[in-house]
Amino acid sequence: MPIIKHLIDVAKGKHPIAAKRSSHWPTVRKHHLARNPTCAVCGGVDKLEVHHIRPFHLQPDLELDPGNLVTLCEANKGGVNCHLFAGHLGNFKSFNVDVIADAARWNDKISHRPRADT
Repeated sequence: MPIIKHLIDVAKGKHPIAAKRSSHWPTVRKHHLARNPTCAVCGGVDKLEVHHIRPFHLQPDLELDPGNLVTLCEANKGGVNCHLFAGHLGNFKSFNVDVIADAARWNDKISHRPRADT
């Protein structure tokens, strides 16, 4: 299926999954979290997700590619779900190909934010 037609189908609420998950996914996920044990946006360690930069349903060939993965959390720290916010631009029907750069910018802002007790 051409990518444009697929994206239009996804936008219309149709979400065809063309491929099944690889049997290697659990191991790849485990190794990714061992190397990247914190959320790329907020540095959190709770409710971590291994997010595919290029979605699995659009590019199943990148499912196991370490360069297509980033750790994001769903901990709602400070009222923000980093996975939804940075990985999906606020809508799970969307995806953010710039998630790594965006996460780094947000992490920098968060880590340099003045503390309330100073």
